[in-house]
Amino acid sequence: MKTLLNIEDLHSRVEDKDILKGIDLKVNRGEVHVIMGPNGAGKSTLGNILAGHPKHEYVGGRIELDGRDITQLSADGRAKEGIFLSFQYPEEIPGLTVEEFLRTAKGAVTEKRQSYMEFRRELHSRMEDLHMDRSYASRYLNVGFSGGEKKKTEILQLATLDPKLAILDETDSGLDVDAIRVVYEGVKKLRNENNAFIIITHYNKVLEYLEPDFVHVLHQGKIVKSGGIEVANEIEKQGYKGIKEEN
Repeated sequence: MKTLLNIEDLHSRVEDKDILKGIDLKVNRGEVHVIMGPNGAGKSTLGNILAGHPKHEYVGGRIELDGRDITQLSADGRAKEGIFLSFQYPEEIPGLTVEEFLRTAKGAVTEKRQSYMEFRRELHSRMEDLHMDRSYASRYLNVGFSGGEKKKTEILQLATLDPKLAILDETDSGLDVDAIRVVYEGVKKLRNENNAFIIITHYNKVLEYLEPDFVHVLHQGKIVKSGGIEVANEIEKQGYKGIKEEN
């Protein structure tokens, strides 16, 4: 099984505060990794650092994607290499339709031109898979969307860009049961032997729809425990207290 993402001794800080304090993580193609941990553990920071967010300062370590060192690449460079990061709180952009946004994003990432009609056919097909009405395509991006609609639109963006590595940052936050099901069933359809997912979450709901290969617990900027589904079940029963005491 070929390694897709390899992180070695990754350190970062935000506004002179150390956040990540030595992350080591290996993700193979075809795998789903779940990152859990208490508030302030550094979960979202990890996603942002991997995606190249400019406000998150890289301090040390190494990030390789598909065998290439991307540690010094900009956010757009990493997107072109195949990294996708969802937002906890998707932005509303009046005047820009969902279809225009997705077509522009795909062109920027792939650096290839696609005919308008070909793109529209693909978009409509993906929307059907996500049980989204075609009318969403002509609406302004996230304007007036419910929380569930915003997250579905992000999964639609994920499907459109077809990245190597998708990082979903609390995609299930604030969603009702039906919306969570639609989102994770969409992820399940997109999972294949050539890509990988890192899912950052506070909840065990993901386990009802996906079978993650690994569950990691992040605490005080480090991965303090890794394992299978049993790790998430332990947290569900006991919270993070026991894991904190172990470390």
